[in-house]
Amino acid sequence: MFIHPGFDPIALKLGPLAIRWYGLMYVVGFALVWWFGRSRIKANPNGVWKQQDLDDVMFYGILGVILGGRLGYVLFYKFSDFLQVPWKIFYVWEGGMSFHGGMLGVIIALAWFAKSRKQHWLAMTDFMAPLVPLGLAAGRMGNFINAELWGRPTDVPWAMIFPMVDRLPRHPSQLYQFVLEGLLLFVILWVYSAKKRPLGAVSAAFLIGYGVFRFAAEYAREPDSFLGFLALGFTMGQWLSLPMILIGVAMMAWVYRADRA
Repeated sequence: MFIHPGFDPIALKLGPLAIRWYGLMYVVGFALVWWFGRSRIKANPNGVWKQQDLDDVMFYGILGVILGGRLGYVLFYKFSDFLQVPWKIFYVWEGGMSFHGGMLGVIIALAWFAKSRKQHWLAMTDFMAPLVPLGLAAGRMGNFINAELWGRPTDVPWAMIFPMVDRLPRHPSQLYQFVLEGLLLFVILWVYSAKKRPLGAVSAAFLIGYGVFRFAAEYAREPDSFLGFLALGFTMGQWLSLPMILIGVAMMAWVYRADRA
């Protein structure tokens, strides 16, 4: 059994300015996406992607992650609260980001970018899909440092006590998600995309992979106290992941059928 180290959420103070670990993890995630994106472009110098394209799409992608993640949290998790106090949507320092909302934000940003570059939208998402888990891994590490989104009580040998929550040994579910949605999904998609695939196949693999890993990890994660368990005993994260799996499977079948036609 382990005890959470109780990290100070503030990494650095510069006078009145406080730099938080969670914010730094976002910076690390975006930096990893940019760096590995460059390596993908170098590996395929004759491809449609150029370095300038990556630099440009990073700007729109960052906006999509932040705006979509915040709006998604408001709509999916605390809609009634924000309906009563709408201006709290701008209180980003209080936390509250949704991956599913951030994903929708990125999809919209990539669709706009593809149209502006007169490229196929799925070509854009296929390029970016293997890079996204790097950002997810950084975000989950930020959750762990902040000791938030902790797991359900358990008696497994690697259980962790989060003193700021209670004295119960719990699953370190942030680390499960760091490994599954971050590292493992990155490796799977990086290897899968190394060979030529039908247009849209890599994007479909991301939807399936993330949906399955997130759905599984939610069994170890404590549901949000203000939501609890929903229909069929599923959490909100599981209900939001199910459509991703179904859409991904249907999309994968469609792209391979179209490729053989």
